Amino acid sequence: MSFNPDEVRFLAARADEIAAVTEDLELTKKSLFADHRVLADHFGEHARAVMELATARRLAAGKFSADWLTDVDAAQQATPALVASLRAERVKRCGAELVHDVTCSVGTEALAFAGLPWVGSDLDFSRLLMARHNLGPGAWLARADALAPVAPGAVIIADPARRSGGRRITDPAKLHPPLPALLQAHAGSEMAVKCAPGIDYSEWNGLVSVVSVDGGVKEACLYTPGLAEGTSREAVVLRSDGFAETVASTDPDEVEVGSPGAYIVEPDGAVVRAGLVRGWAARHGLWMLDEHIAFLTGSSIPAGYSGFPFIEAVPLRKLKAALAAHGAGPLEILVRGVDVDPDQLRAKLKQRGSRPMGVVIARVGDSAVAHICGAREWS
Repeated sequence: MSFNPDEVRFLAARADEIAAVTEDLELTKKSLFADHRVLADHFGEHARAVMELATARRLAAGKFSADWLTDVDAAQQATPALVASLRAERVKRCGAELVHDVTCSVGTEALAFAGLPWVGSDLDFSRLLMARHNLGPGAWLARADALAPVAPGAVIIADPARRSGGRRITDPAKLHPPLPALLQAHAGSEMAVKCAPGIDYSEWNGLVSVVSVDGGVKEACLYTPGLAEGTSREAVVLRSDGFAETVASTDPDEVEVGSPGAYIVEPDGAVVRAGLVRGWAARHGLWMLDEHIAFLTGSSIPAGYSGFPFIEAVPLRKLKAALAAHGAGPLEILVRGVDVDPDQLRAKLKQRGSRPMGVVIARVGDSAVAHICGAREWS
């Protein structure tokens, strides 16, 4: 739930007090009523707004400064700082002279474009008030529909709403604003449009960049050809410790299919979502267990990634007995291409041993094969 303009002004005026009072709140379902009583004692009728702000700030950790004004919906949709910086670097490399963020919300992307003229616009006046508080009096902000261009010649940044009723929207025509309408409104401009990773982008005439942070896929960004830098797909793996790797559709992708090697490795989700498993495998000297399944194998684990030391492969129906013979205890189960629920299978196996192990279940050819492995290892 967002704020009305009066609530935003209250939150801005009482910012220091709000930070002090909310610092020690648990903000859990269990503490909901106790937290609300504390806030009601301090802020009266504005307790709901303060609760929303405190919750949103915790959701936004790693996305922007902890003292920013934001609501829960804006915090959930906001781009992590690492991803925003990646996008800004691309736009700057491609020679942009002006950037127009047509769905600027509370101003999340502005900081990444420091040094480049940036205009932010949004229809939601309360969000613009928050952006003004967050970015300061010098920020260029305007109240405008995302489908109404206000900065001729600018590179367009757009982040259509990707949820409705708590569920992800996977149809581009149902985004808010709809992707087709957004593209038509800004025809002729270079654009970077953030979308959910699960959309069908097969017909996009430009670059699809799928980005993950710390193992979680965050977005698929659609870049028009002028921002594509000569490639049609890329997967970018980012981590908070500074690790970064990019795989592109222009990379070599000739790999073989064969029996398990010393380790079984599952590529990062960005690589899988971008359809670049073969390219990533070729880069790291791995091969595929099956040409249609995104489990890879090789003699070592690529640096910076994890994998499972392979022990033996058995038909799925013989998995329980095989695990018992190895003294298996806690199990990490990965499944691709087979209709098996890992949690249900784990409960059914009821392993009584103490040895932590991994099980990688995949359809290899026409058969469901369980690859029994040691516990996950990091390179």
